[in-house]
Amino acid sequence: MNKVTTRSFDMANYLHDDDAVADYLRPVLDGDPAELAAALGSIARACGMTQLAKDTGLSRKSLYRSLSGERAPNSDTLFKVIKAMGLKLSVVPAA
Repeated sequence: MNKVTTRSFDMANYLHDDDAVADYLRPVLDGDPAELAAALGSIARACGMTQLAKDTGLSRKSLYRSLSGERAPNSDTLFKVIKAMGLKLSVVPAA
């Protein structure tokens, strides 16, 4: 019997351009803050956590913890991360 080896799915492997990042992030903006943090974590891994740490002034350890999706990070961290990623949030009427 042949043994099949698989690896865990990581969205970071598929976020290669700005359009992919925007398409991935857009649906989670209306949801749970922890889900938003997890999505930003995937984007951060795709872009490089070390550079993000430098750009935000936060430690890599703090970023991994904040963007794990296990909890909702504070708004200061979210805004620093979003700005450092070169992203901009927009607000539109829900209806």
